[in-house]
Amino acid sequence: MAASQAVVATVQTGWRQVVGDYVALTKPKVQSLLLLTTVCTMQIAGDPSIDLIALTVAGGYLSAGGAGAVNHWYDRDIDALMPRTANRPVPAGRVSPRAALIYGCVLALLSFVLLSATVNVLSATLAFCGFLGYVFVYTVWLKRRTPQNIVIGGAAGAVPPLVGWAAVTGGLGGTALYLFAIVFFWTPPHFWALSLLMKKEYERVGVPMLPVVRGEQETRKQILLYSVLLWAVTQLPFCAGGLGTLYLVCSLALGALFIAGAVVLYRRADRRSALRLYLFSLAYLALLFGAMVLDVKV
Repeated sequence: MAASQAVVATVQTGWRQVVGDYVALTKPKVQSLLLLTTVCTMQIAGDPSIDLIALTVAGGYLSAGGAGAVNHWYDRDIDALMPRTANRPVPAGRVSPRAALIYGCVLALLSFVLLSATVNVLSATLAFCGFLGYVFVYTVWLKRRTPQNIVIGGAAGAVPPLVGWAAVTGGLGGTALYLFAIVFFWTPPHFWALSLLMKKEYERVGVPMLPVVRGEQETRKQILLYSVLLWAVTQLPFCAGGLGTLYLVCSLALGALFIAGAVVLYRRADRRSALRLYLFSLAYLALLFGAMVLDVKV
């Protein structure tokens, strides 16, 4: 009996590991913030049903998750050399490269089918464009070639608001493009703060992130400049009449805090300041989109 229970426990543990690995391939932590922007955008665009929100989120998760899985497949060589990523399913040998690639492509296909059949073709097409952008523009073309990788490639991460807007309205409007721009300009200072913390790892594998190629001082300068630019871009929805005073006050305050954090990082040039700004940037985007929803609904 004890032996049988041990076998059952081993099998269960094995299945949990397999499921956990395939979930990890979809990068759920990264996705959580992107999906939040999708849901908030849907609330800003109209009054979507719970079913529509659930279907759009599911389709968005499948698309972004597929891109994440293909990224795991393509970057398995450098992931194996960095302590932060060495235990990922593919470089650790728990999932084969071929399985990860097929899995990612299947998820992207399922996303397109699901969104096309239950939401609309435009949202499905936009989600698929996000998949293609992350895989081919960022991962394959830019990441290992230029320090501007996250600037240009960041457009893929800014697609979720467009998907959410299209899901509710069936089209794209000026406000949707402003939300896209906000996420687009938020990405560089957010990711560069992280890259300051991971500089040695990127340097080890030859990935030309900005701190590796142009130095930490220049990176801190660019973070500050992009923080100011982001602050300006966040005012566009109010200036265009898409959002009101409540959003304006919140965007001004949050932007001021973001710039203050960038100034502190520029002056102190330490890891603690980089970590604080990175963590704040996560909260910043969530709070900013939350303020948009409050402004529209309240």
